[in-house]
Amino acid sequence: MTDGLRKGLTSYGDAGFSLFLRKAFIKAMGYSDDALDRPIVGITNTFSDYNPCHGNVPDIIEAAKRGVMLSGAMPFVFPTISIAESFAYPTSMYLRNLMAMETEEMIRAQPMDAVIVIGGCDKTLPAQIMAAVSADLPTVVIPVGPMVVGHHKGEVLGACTDCRRLWAKYRAGEIDDAEIEAVNGRLAPSVGTCMVMGTASTMACITEALGLSLPMSATIPAPHAERFRSAEASGRVAAAMAKARGPRPSEILTPSAFRNAQTVLQAIGGSTNGLIHLTAIAGRSPHRIDLDAFDRLGREVPVLVDLKPSGEHYMEHFHHAGGVPKLMAELGELIDLDARTISGETLREIVARAEEVPGQDAIRARDKPIKAEGGLAVLHGNLAPRGAVIKQSAASPKLLQHTGRAVVFESVEDMTARVDDPALEVTADDVLVLRNAGPKGAPGMPEAGYLPIPKQLARAGVKDMVRISDARMSGTAFGTIVLHITPESAAGGPLALVRNGDMIRLDVAARRIELLVDAAELDKRRAALQPRGTPKWAGRGYAHLFNATILQADEGCDFDFMRRDGKG
Repeated sequence: MTDGLRKGLTSYGDAGFSLFLRKAFIKAMGYSDDALDRPIVGITNTFSDYNPCHGNVPDIIEAAKRGVMLSGAMPFVFPTISIAESFAYPTSMYLRNLMAMETEEMIRAQPMDAVIVIGGCDKTLPAQIMAAVSADLPTVVIPVGPMVVGHHKGEVLGACTDCRRLWAKYRAGEIDDAEIEAVNGRLAPSVGTCMVMGTASTMACITEALGLSLPMSATIPAPHAERFRSAEASGRVAAAMAKARGPRPSEILTPSAFRNAQTVLQAIGGSTNGLIHLTAIAGRSPHRIDLDAFDRLGREVPVLVDLKPSGEHYMEHFHHAGGVPKLMAELGELIDLDARTISGETLREIVARAEEVPGQDAIRARDKPIKAEGGLAVLHGNLAPRGAVIKQSAASPKLLQHTGRAVVFESVEDMTARVDDPALEVTADDVLVLRNAGPKGAPGMPEAGYLPIPKQLARAGVKDMVRISDARMSGTAFGTIVLHITPESAAGGPLALVRNGDMIRLDVAARRIELLVDAAELDKRRAALQPRGTPKWAGRGYAHLFNATILQADEGCDFDFMRRDGKG
């Protein structure tokens, strides 16, 4: 087996010449033969001026390189796509699979014996892990880490749960222009990902639970020195993996690892996006995420992490309380502690070192949970034959069983145009329905599921309503919101059949979401649906590929040809 600079030679029809030419050109960078004869660790560079979440990536790279070189291997940094949630049009999810494809191909195309992937902002970590699973090269994941908290008028602030809460107050007229502008400058006081349990933090915790990153790496704040010491340690581990040629992701990502990740996802009150991403990652492996099994797990696993939006604290508090190792220690037998990690240790060894922090209340004991059940519940019914998801830990308890009249928005654009119209006929007991916001319909399944409370109701004091869509929702958001209705309306799912005034029943305890219209009427409406052709936005390029091959939410929204066995 070839390794180092001899790996994956460019095809010129003469292997000796291929190596000669490769060495001749790389020596233009000033490398010595000693450097070039060592195992190579590739390091992805996802820094971008458009991505403040990744603002510390240059320093992480330097620390990781230091760790690689201290261990006798050679680091090679290479750029990949960088996706920032609030800067990606039409939505970052639209670009996740592109990043996964590009990262996989660059890992395959360039000589490296192990790879370090550095990511954070929502879709980057899942994209990189999807790539790593498919390339199956020894991989170390370094999350960029969460921001530190902000402050406003004596109150601790966290992006972006408090972004949404304070923006809702502004919409309701409780905050004026000057104050919302002041808040805008205080919500994100440092580089790093959102410091609440949004998708970025969720994926970092899932990654640690899977065994693909070092202990505590999910929670260390982005600007802290500890973040860079962890990156150096990650470089050392990557160098050891390069020399040993393993373990590879296929050796780490066992059924037990995926179950551990699902358990942690429930226990942290994690983002609904985490389920989609974990499903996509599993789809690149021989394993699968079963939504019904995930829901059953949620009935056993309590929410133990007291973090916004399900609780009160922030990521740095979770970190100082002991992080993911301490959480897994509290979860006890719900975690398979014999699962292996990239460091060569088992979770049992890691959990045995979990810090005991007197008086901390960010990580609860099993007998004093934040919520008795896990953060996420999977719903079924005639409105969601293949499932839907609700973050029950961040919902209003009084709305978890509710029947109301549908107020339907045809698209994100229609919702934007009409939701604040004084002429909109809506009451607090109604159910807001958004369709054509799924993977194909929007496109890219934007985080539009957090429908705003109509201004006329917000100004009357309404804080929450039942909201239903085939869209996604930011993990930082809160409310009684049913998401990922599958199949989506643009694919002919039942959401396309809902009309204004129809009654919808939500029963989270029974795990049901039902359109209370008889089957004969629904058959009549279905027969009247116009077939969906190729939309104008999907005429060429990546958009055409996306529209033609994107899977539904219950399959992780990967491309059909990118799963482990390809299309077939």
